[in-house]
Amino acid sequence: MIFFEQLGKFFLLLTKVFAKPEKYRIYYKQTLREIESLGINSFGIVVIVSVFVGAVITIQTNYNIENPLLPSYLVGVTVRDSLLLEFSSTMVALILAGKIGSSISSEIGTMRVSEQIDALEIMGVNSASFLILPKIIAAVFFFPILSLLSMFVGIFGGYLICVIADVVPPSDYIYGIQYAFYPHYISYAITKVVFYAFIIVTVSSFHGYYASGGALEVGRSSTKAVVHSSILVLLANLVLTKLILS
Repeated sequence: MIFFEQLGKFFLLLTKVFAKPEKYRIYYKQTLREIESLGINSFGIVVIVSVFVGAVITIQTNYNIENPLLPSYLVGVTVRDSLLLEFSSTMVALILAGKIGSSISSEIGTMRVSEQIDALEIMGVNSASFLILPKIIAAVFFFPILSLLSMFVGIFGGYLICVIADVVPPSDYIYGIQYAFYPHYISYAITKVVFYAFIIVTVSSFHGYYASGGALEVGRSSTKAVVHSSILVLLANLVLTKLILS
């Protein structure tokens, strides 16, 4: 029963979030702030993780296909497909769920327990829409950019390790990146990321918006936000993969 109660509260919150804004100009400015907070400030972690993951996948793939019958360009093919199909969408989303999800939940939860949200309601402001809608727009717009960045940086990380450590000839690696490339893989990854962005922001905002008590409860809400959004991202990954690739 608790599950259905929480699910109902979640959808009721979404109806408030997507209500018609009072002043579009204020929402526009707030969206720009959220793009900087949620998107631009996440560049660093996405770049660092993607470079190392691309390099590690390159080394591991080369280690596992040390067979004279298998061409070395398969390393590039494996790195490309691993990044495009899974890492740069789902794994990056899980990383962002930890970074951004906890931040959103803590921010809104602190506003709730400090009665700032109540003050907005008293002033006649739709607090759910004002606080959450700009975050959704910013995430849905900018997460695909972070995913594309992860793809390119991850592939570059694999190329870099080929040059530095002589894992495979760089020319073979580049040929493998180009071999049998399907542009549909990129659109598939971007589609998944858009859904992930919506899930992460709405679930994290939900836990923060309905936080109660003090700082300890805000911390617990932040933890629940990360756990629940990560589980839903994995579930969405399964469903979307089945629908899009089948």
